[in-house]
Amino acid sequence: MTHHNSQAVSGKLLALDVGMVRIGIAVCDGLQLTVRPLSILQRRSRNEDFATLAQIVTEQEIKAVICGLPLNMDGSEGQQAQTIRKWAFRLAQALRALLGTPVPVIFWDERLTTYFARELMAGRERPKEDDDLAAAVILQSYLDAQQAGELLDYGRFDLPKREQN
Repeated sequence: MTHHNSQAVSGKLLALDVGMVRIGIAVCDGLQLTVRPLSILQRRSRNEDFATLAQIVTEQEIKAVICGLPLNMDGSEGQQAQTIRKWAFRLAQALRALLGTPVPVIFWDERLTTYFARELMAGRERPKEDDDLAAAVILQSYLDAQQAGELLDYGRFDLPKREQN
């Protein structure tokens, strides 16, 4: 019996780099081989943002959302990380309500991604807004760890399916 990472979700994943003003969005293909930046969402109201994300989840046939978690340099969670966790929980609830089925939201340490981002950006003109690239880097980092069998766990939200009346 092989030990399979219980965290692993097969299929297309959506990654989010959540900022105060913008949300960077990236996706991978169904086999999780290629990652590409998708778009940058200018944040409006929470409901509008969640509706837009739900639309992307539907269009892209997304199986789970990877949400970058801004940890402190020492790995502890500050106010920012807690804010993101609260936001992601509300996102999970909104996706379930809007789509009629729950979508797992999985957290990933976005500190692991700065190095990759520099590598990716080497020799390129750095665009002012590269939140979508940051999201792509978060997703690539997550997939690399999954493939390497690194069982890093930053938590996730798996909401139950809605009770049918």
